[in-house]
Amino acid sequence: MNHTYTAQDIIREFEKWSPKGLAFEWDNVGLQVGTLNKPVKNIMVTLDVLENVVDEAIEKKVDLIIAHHPLLFVKLNQINLDTPKGRIVQKLIKHDITVYAAHTNLDIATGGVNDVMAELIGVTNSRPLIETGSDSLVKLTVFVPENHADDLRNAISEAGAGHIGHYSHCTYQLSGQGTFKPEEGTNPYLGEQGKLEIVDEKRIETIVPKSRLSGVLKAMEESHPYEEVAYDVYPLLNKGEPMGAGRVGELDDPMTLRELVELIKKQYNVPHVRVSGKMDEKVKKVALLGGSGEKYIHKAKRSGADVYITGDMTFHMTQDAMEMGLSIIDPGHHVEKVVCPKVKKYLEEKCNKQGDLNIYVSEADTEPFSVV
Repeated sequence: MNHTYTAQDIIREFEKWSPKGLAFEWDNVGLQVGTLNKPVKNIMVTLDVLENVVDEAIEKKVDLIIAHHPLLFVKLNQINLDTPKGRIVQKLIKHDITVYAAHTNLDIATGGVNDVMAELIGVTNSRPLIETGSDSLVKLTVFVPENHADDLRNAISEAGAGHIGHYSHCTYQLSGQGTFKPEEGTNPYLGEQGKLEIVDEKRIETIVPKSRLSGVLKAMEESHPYEEVAYDVYPLLNKGEPMGAGRVGELDDPMTLRELVELIKKQYNVPHVRVSGKMDEKVKKVALLGGSGEKYIHKAKRSGADVYITGDMTFHMTQDAMEMGLSIIDPGHHVEKVVCPKVKKYLEEKCNKQGDLNIYVSEADTEPFSVV
C-alpha cells in the first residue's frame, strides 16, 4: 500500500536534523515559495535555485525542492517577470513547485555541510570553529505500559532523545503502576468507561535537546498506545554539545600541504583550488568552513590550525593569513555541493522506507566559475 507524504511531513523530518533555530539571525531559511500543505512524490535536493535547476525540476515533475542557498536571500521589492529572479518565481508557481531552504542551520547541524567536508578529507575529533552557543536541554519523563516500553524508547531515541556524547538510547526506567478511569466519550486502549484501571507501567526518563523536542514528542505520541499520554518536560541547567559554524580538527596522519590539496580536489570533486602556503610543509590541524569564510582567518589561526579551508578568499585577506603563518586552501564556494548526497540519503532513510518517493540530487550546473 502506497503512503502519501506531504511537504510538511518531509520538512518536519528534515528539521529533526537541521532545525531552523540553528540558523544565524540574518539568514532567510525555511519556506521560500509555495506551500508545505500539499502531497509530494518527487523531491529534488540542490545547492542553488537557478533557472536551469527549476527547468530540471519541471522536467522531472518535482513537487518539492530542498536547497542549501536561499532563493530569496535578498528581499524582493517587486516580482518583475522580465528579470531572472522573477522568471524563476513565475515558473515555480506555475508548476506548483515548493522551495524550502536550509542554509546556515545546515552548516551548523551535526552531520551537515561542515561535518561532511571534514569527514571527506579525514578530519577527526572536530569541534565548531565559530561557537554560536549550545543547545539547551530538557528532561522528558513519560509513563507507558510495560509491553510498549521498548518501542517507545526506540522511537524517541531515533527522533533525537537520549544522546549523550557518542552514546544513544540513554534512558533511565522504573517499574510501577498507573491508574486511570475512562470517562464518557473516551475510546481507551485499555479498560472500560467508568471503571478504574490499574496498569503495570514503565517510567522512562531521558534527556532531549530543546531544538529536537517537538519531533521527540511527536514520536512519543505516535508510538504510545494511549489516547492521552502522561508525560512531563523539565528544563535543565546542563549544557548541551557546543554548536556553531565551521570545524576544527586533526588529520589522522600529517601530510604535506600539496598532498592535502590533491586530496581535497579528489574528495570534493573540484578541478582546481587556490592555495597559499609552503606546499611541502606538513600540516596536521585543519580548520574549515564551507562557503565564504575569509573573515574568520583569525579564529582559524587562534584555534591552532596549520591550514584553513574555505571559499571566496580575497587578495589582502589571504596576504594577512600568509603573514600570520596560516596556510589557505580555497576550493570555492560551490564546494558546499558535497552535502547534497547526504541530504538525499537522510531523506531516503527517514521518509522513504517504503520507496514511495523519488528523491533526486540536481544535475544542473550552478558553478559560475570555470578555469580557462
